[in-house]
Amino acid sequence: MFSILIFIFGLAVGSFLNVVIYRLETEEPILIGRSHCPKCGAILSSFDLIPIFSFIWQKAKCRYCRQKISWQYPTVEIATGLLFLIIFSLQSSVFSLFYYFLIISFLIIIFVYDLKHYLIPDKIVYPAILASGIWYLVSGFFIPNTKYQIPNTIMAVLAGAGFFLILVLISKGKWLGLGDVKLGILMGLVLGWPNILSALFLAIFGGAVVGLGLIAAKKKTMKSQIPFGPFLAGATVLTMLFNDYLTQALNWFMLG
Repeated sequence: MFSILIFIFGLAVGSFLNVVIYRLETEEPILIGRSHCPKCGAILSSFDLIPIFSFIWQKAKCRYCRQKISWQYPTVEIATGLLFLIIFSLQSSVFSLFYYFLIISFLIIIFVYDLKHYLIPDKIVYPAILASGIWYLVSGFFIPNTKYQIPNTIMAVLAGAGFFLILVLISKGKWLGLGDVKLGILMGLVLGWPNILSALFLAIFGGAVVGLGLIAAKKKTMKSQIPFGPFLAGATVLTMLFNDYLTQALNWFMLG
């Protein structure tokens, strides 16, 4: 029963994340003002905002203007609910549970926003870095047997941010942007050393496979831009949740 409540909570958070993603684009206040249809501007009632149910009941259309509702909305809601459920099953501490809920929420926003707009928003990545830094400093007071590993964290941050900064400088911003560097800092703080290496490998490998697939399908060309933030955010989430399995797979891939 508690797992069901966590999943429902995740659905509700996912609905809020959709609002954040939309309002980052329109530059509307995130916490002020009622939700409205992005097509006709009609103020949405509580019935229109029930996660998943409203989308299905209204047949993926606005109840007022009958314009189609993006599949982004239920996808983000379901993904958030499932990720919250997985985190709940893995974390034993209440404090770490809510920290991971927060970081996963930040990463979902970054994933979707960069996928849509080819931009990692500072309004999201800076608070995420701040939250991770604070968590790193105070977690030892709340979670038993937690030890500070400052050298490892510094190495992880340098690996994440430094790698992308070098690519930005070499390409003069043509390959990657500074948003990826900032996301690299976040990855280092969240994952630590050597887990950051698994995430970087997974992101680069995934980006290469998807990029080549899009080129083979003639959806993209060698000169086309492909946002890298979704691969970094996705790799961070996977490493946070399944690092042991990823490490085994990486060792098998590298060593045979």
